Amino acid sequence: MSAAVIDLHVHWLGRKDFASALALQEKIVAAKREDPSQLDELLLLEHEPVYTIGRTPDQSSLLAAAHLPHPLFAINRGGQATYHGPGQLMGYPIIDLRRCGQDLHKYLRWLEHLLIEVLAEYGIAATQREALTGVWVEDRKIASIGVGVRHWITMHGFALNVCGDLSPFNHIVPCGINNVAMTSMEKETGQAFSVAVVADWLENLARNRISDLRSAPDAEPVNV
Repeated sequence: MSAAVIDLHVHWLGRKDFASALALQEKIVAAKREDPSQLDELLLLEHEPVYTIGRTPDQSSLLAAAHLPHPLFAINRGGQATYHGPGQLMGYPIIDLRRCGQDLHKYLRWLEHLLIEVLAEYGIAATQREALTGVWVEDRKIASIGVGVRHWITMHGFALNVCGDLSPFNHIVPCGINNVAMTSMEKETGQAFSVAVVADWLENLARNRISDLRSAPDAEPVNV
């Protein structure tokens, strides 16, 4: 990965287990609360196979949770159950939204547009869908988004399906959306992709687009 610039510090972590990545996020969030002048960060990585679910009393998306083939983590993000594993590019932006108009909706749309632009570079026409956070290719979901915010500092983020096995999604209702079809860059194009190469392209784009997030907000702030 290229050297950090003043606006966004990006780290490529390679393959990392979920618990270690979560602990790293917690550490960076705490440091940013202690010293707001610290750079915003973006962690890019792959996970060992894992399921996660957000802060919700409705856990119906887990189906038979006792029989999941991989570990399950309940975490402080929004949203229902999802799967993370090899072949999926994880992005954990740790951004102080007080510098961005305290606008969570704008932040979510920024993440979606970032992923859509990355996919366009690989010839994949992805879109948003009304009332459904994430990124889609027609009616197939290629990227999921689930964020947490502490004192206006973000954590968690997005999962872009680059390549690899999608069958672990069959053990849950992905993001709580019934009958959703999950897809990947590999599945859509029939081409082989490297997660690290896609991460490198996304890193450069995120650095170029961070100023869009920090421009004047286009919606009313929401309470977090």
